[in-house]
Order: sequence, then C-alpha cells, then structure tokens
Amino acid sequence: MNASAAHLRSLRALADKTLCAAGLGGGISDAAQLVASELIGNAVRACGDHVPLVVEVDAEESGVSVKVHDPMGDRLPSRRPIALDDDKSEGGRGLGLVDILAPGWTVRPTPVGKQVVCRLPYSEGDLRG
Repeated sequence: MNASAAHLRSLRALADKTLCAAGLGGGISDAAQLVASELIGNAVRACGDHVPLVVEVDAEESGVSVKVHDPMGDRLPSRRPIALDDDKSEGGRGLGLVDILAPGWTVRPTPVGKQVVCRLPYSEGDLRG
C-alpha cells in the first residue's frame, strides 16, 4: 500500500475482517488496528506521504502479529519523553501506546529498508468460541 488516509481506512477494515474471521474478539482487533495505525503514521513522518509500505496483520498462536515495512532503514522509531496522560501535548504518544499494547516490539533491518515487528498478546475474551 501507499500510505494515505483512504488506504489506512481500508487497512483497518481488512485487519478487522481478517482477525474476526480467525475467531478473535473486537478488543484485540481494535488494538492491532491502533498499533498498525501508529506504525504507519511513524513511517509517513519518517519517509513522507504516499511512501510504499508493506503491512501484515496475522493471528498467531500466542497473539496477533503486526508488521510494517518501509524503505527508510536509517530512520528508526524513537520514543519521545511525553507522558501518555499529558493533555497539553498534541502528539508523541504513539510509541508509548505501542509499548503498552505490544511490549517488546522490535525493528529488523531488511535489504530494502526496515520492518517494525509487534506482537500483541491475547488476553481473556480475545478468543471467541
């Protein structure tokens, strides 16, 4: 996908459909969509509008995997020292949210950029059935 508002809406809908088809409840789907949105937003800030991205959202045995690949391997995500409850700040909380929802996320170099890899662990109520 090329990063754009329209594509982001489509990605969120596709991620929700995929995770629901895998038997997952809405909470983990919402969290995965939020993580993907934050990572895509970071990629756009690092690389520019309409950057080509590869986004993967998969239901796995121990949780949901979210991976976002962009072409700028030298521009790594960096956390800002902004509290999540700082009502005066207009941004900078995204990676803090990712830390909470997908603890231990990593960045992998690739031959054509980098891939941010997150795993959102399942909690009670995520699995239907």
